Amino acid sequence: MIKKFFATVAFGTCAAALTFAPAVSAKPLKVLSDKTVTGFGHVESVAYDPHAKVFYTSDFGAALKPADKDGQGKLTTFSMDGKIIKDGAIKPDGNVMNKPKGIWIRGNRLWTTDIDSVWVFDLKTKKGKKLPLPGITFANDPAVIGGSLYVSDNRSDQLVKVTPADFLNAKSPKVQVIYHGGSVNPNGLYPGKGGTLLMVGFAAKDKPRGIFEMAPGKQPKKISDDIGMLDGLYRMKNGDLLATDWVSGSLFQWNKKMGVHKLADGFKGPADICVVPNKKGYLVAVPDLVKGEVRLVQLGY
Repeated sequence: MIKKFFATVAFGTCAAALTFAPAVSAKPLKVLSDKTVTGFGHVESVAYDPHAKVFYTSDFGAALKPADKDGQGKLTTFSMDGKIIKDGAIKPDGNVMNKPKGIWIRGNRLWTTDIDSVWVFDLKTKKGKKLPLPGITFANDPAVIGGSLYVSDNRSDQLVKVTPADFLNAKSPKVQVIYHGGSVNPNGLYPGKGGTLLMVGFAAKDKPRGIFEMAPGKQPKKISDDIGMLDGLYRMKNGDLLATDWVSGSLFQWNKKMGVHKLADGFKGPADICVVPNKKGYLVAVPDLVKGEVRLVQLGY
């Protein structure tokens, strides 16, 4: 699913309902500006709600212990100009959030993963529901394609499919393992072309992973060389990819002809990115999980 922009529909980890998109170009992007937002605990993912015009972050809280069930996780909002709006903007009723990671927004729904489960929230009412994911030990990134939700687990090397994606009011959503144990270690997910699912791998530093594409009913197919410990992922209108790498501590652009083109570096833990197309090009919110901050990187040509 190439990211298209309409007033009433939002796609992607960084959902944006816009009436324009930057011109397609084969040239490498460059950094036009770079601003750091602080005041978080340890932020793993960022997503954009185009209706409220705010960013949501998934925050571990004070402790950088990604697998601990400590009840300290939260979702925080901040503005386009980098000001924190509400710490703990969504608080689950009668339950706790532990270590929320990837976020996905579509319409008035927000999904976020949480170790061995995934949440869905109504952004208007803030009503939420937690769905256990049997066999999943480190739920990482969610992505919605059509009526289904996909969730990656890089530690147990799995990918699950949840149907329906919007299980907030569903009685018995179906959870199905669709990939397991092929040395992909899927982390960041993003819709590809023609109903495919793109994913990047995250394993040990000495076991670099690359970019993969998975067609419906098929197993993931490697489409790049091994690159590093990859996390965030976004597909541009022209098919180029933006992604983050923990080994080089960078945000980069990739296509098959150009390979890896580094855009911004100096990150200690560049995690799940959010990309908002604008008149200048692309505004990329890059959470640094280790530093506990978000960098707003404006890209253009």
